[in-house]
Amino acid sequence: MSSIRVDPTKQLATSSLVVGYALCSSLLAVINKFAITKFNYPGLLTALQYLTSASGVWVLGKSGFLYHDSFSYETAKKFLPAALVFYLAIFTNTNLLRHANVDTFIVFRSLTPLLVAIADTLFRKQPIPSKLTFVSLFVILGGAVGYVATDSAFTLTAYSWALAYLVTITSEMVYIKHIVSNIGLNTWGLVFYNNLLSLMMAPLFWILTGEYSEVFASWGSKVGNWFEFDAFFAVALSCVFGFLISFFGFAARKAISATAFTVTGVVNKFLTVVINVFIWDKHASPVGLFCLIFTLAGGVLYQQSVTVAGSASMQRETVSEQTGGENDGDEESQLIKKTDGDGVERD
Repeated sequence: MSSIRVDPTKQLATSSLVVGYALCSSLLAVINKFAITKFNYPGLLTALQYLTSASGVWVLGKSGFLYHDSFSYETAKKFLPAALVFYLAIFTNTNLLRHANVDTFIVFRSLTPLLVAIADTLFRKQPIPSKLTFVSLFVILGGAVGYVATDSAFTLTAYSWALAYLVTITSEMVYIKHIVSNIGLNTWGLVFYNNLLSLMMAPLFWILTGEYSEVFASWGSKVGNWFEFDAFFAVALSCVFGFLISFFGFAARKAISATAFTVTGVVNKFLTVVINVFIWDKHASPVGLFCLIFTLAGGVLYQQSVTVAGSASMQRETVSEQTGGENDGDEESQLIKKTDGDGVERD
């Protein structure tokens, strides 16, 4: 009986990318909340993050430390819709953190696996998830509903931004997975294009939101904390982590499926919850935290359901190979083939 061979080097690379993304993602929410608390200009804050990431890739590329695809207008036109969706996701994310605590952000972020799984099936023609997978996804939904029902800090403004973020991040998860799988850029090229195009769009949103007038008024009147150390430190830290998550995020997207990528982001929020509770009082009530943990537990259940399905599919694929048949309808085998053909780096 033949055995399934797994390339240990590739497995280690994929695991490293997922771990790097999990660490950056779990810390970035708290860091961004800290930054927006100290520097209350979400549009300018995100523009500084885009500038740091785009210029960082360009400088490191010129120095020979990495390779990224050179800029071309044809590629930029193809990538522009994905960059717009990415910008809207970050824009709504930052404004959500501006008006709500990190726990509210995590709950709505945790709802995305359910919506991404549906979108993958409807628009990307992926196989329908198993019943156990859907049960785990609805556990996530149940915890989120419980959190909203017990949230004493509920405000219409905060939850309006939360709904806007939910729509944009779901679109971003599915659409950018399609882009990175087909546009032919390597990981650093994706980071460069995404952040450069987002930086170009930033002035338009400054005008539409009226934030430019707040910035100019604050700067002209010398009011605010522009030159205070804690504000500078918070903004700098958010820019560094924004750069790191740009790399790990795109690289992980290329290595795993859209739903698995989303669930990875959900599960690592356990660490975010712990950090958020211990560092300050900007967190949910005990009941809200219980509902949040229940939501994240659904992410763990989802991972277990995928693991069970993957083991079964590998056994079926082995039998199929021995008998000369093919079984391409299975979700996990499709994932394996897609991942094998779409490596971590593509130069």
